[in-house]
Amino acid sequence: MTERETMIRWEDPATGLAVLPTVSGLEFLTRMKNREVPGPPIAAHFAMDILEVEPGSVTFTCTPDESHMNPIGVVHGGLVCTLLDSALGCATHTTLPAGTGYTSIEIKVSYLRPVTAAAGPLTCVGRVTKPGTRVAFAEGEVVDGAGKVVATATGSLLVFPLEHP
Repeated sequence: MTERETMIRWEDPATGLAVLPTVSGLEFLTRMKNREVPGPPIAAHFAMDILEVEPGSVTFTCTPDESHMNPIGVVHGGLVCTLLDSALGCATHTTLPAGTGYTSIEIKVSYLRPVTAAAGPLTCVGRVTKPGTRVAFAEGEVVDGAGKVVATATGSLLVFPLEHP
């Protein structure tokens, strides 16, 4: 058997967490896109990056490789679900004022076709369908490098005040 490995590097998330309660979600994610605050460590694990940030919408990219494969040789659905969950959550975050956080209540993912490591970069767009001060709703889709939709999702997110240390 040939062994392979991957190295994952990320920045200290404390830097971004210190900024988080002081700016709106839109400003925070714009700063993240512009590399003014570090991305979350999970993004490094899944090779995710923010492409676009607009009010109510966020676009991510992710380039899966063989380290993301499941036992039958396709990209694990958990990677696609994580990409969608991140896009729906961050889209919601763009609608929130400073000092406000969010977490997923539920997400429903429909997998439409398998994703292989050769699928090219995945692009995921998350959009808020109904913002809220207690619960928000969002939807998203993932397309492969050939422009084919590989998965869609809808979700609801709990909105809450961030606790200050």
